[in-house]
Amino acid sequence: MYEPDYLSGLIAGYMTKTNYIGFVAPFSIPEVVREIDAFTIGVREVNPKAEVHVIWTNSWFDPVKEANAADTFLANNADIIASGVDSPAPLQEAEKKGKYGIGYDSDMASFAPKAVLTSRIWHWGIYYAKTVKEVKEGTWKSTQYWGGMKDGIVSLAPYGPMVPEKVKQYVEKRKKGILDGTYDPFMGPIYDQKGNLKVKKGEQLTDSEKLSLQWFVRGVIGSIPKSGS
Repeated sequence: MYEPDYLSGLIAGYMTKTNYIGFVAPFSIPEVVREIDAFTIGVREVNPKAEVHVIWTNSWFDPVKEANAADTFLANNADIIASGVDSPAPLQEAEKKGKYGIGYDSDMASFAPKAVLTSRIWHWGIYYAKTVKEVKEGTWKSTQYWGGMKDGIVSLAPYGPMVPEKVKQYVEKRKKGILDGTYDPFMGPIYDQKGNLKVKKGEQLTDSEKLSLQWFVRGVIGSIPKSGS
């Protein structure tokens, strides 16, 4: 999912006017930290002045907490709300204030059509169908699965009508690089919040490092508490 996270960050970086983007996050596990980092890498690639502020809800689905988090961001001049949670509440709050949002899980444009720039989508059916077929054929084996946009398991939803053509073209260019394997959002140089070089130019995070990620990149405003605290 970090691949479409990064692509949606490019859109947010282009579209923000206040350079204050809010990210409503569930639990501080590596998966979510990885999403916030990849999103911020995209934001800062096109807009180095922009910041991504984080509020943790400690829940996958709590519309009241999610809406409150979005309202806090909006009250502090955020003009884009990125959701990493399961309800459309943060996006609906953004729409009420005439601001933008980026959805998660599925295409959430129908819940806030005037706000949603795009969404990051899971397509688990692809994996389920493959697994069931292998079980039926007796070829299934226990393994770790680490699929991405190339597999079709994750994708970026259609762009909202408010996204300019030049932004779409840049995102599509980067998407092509991800699909053909010539680009990964975690290629260096990458610095953490304190300005420490974490990934050198010409290198990139390994899969193992991505799967255990517990530090924020430069441009993220917030801390990483122990998950659930």
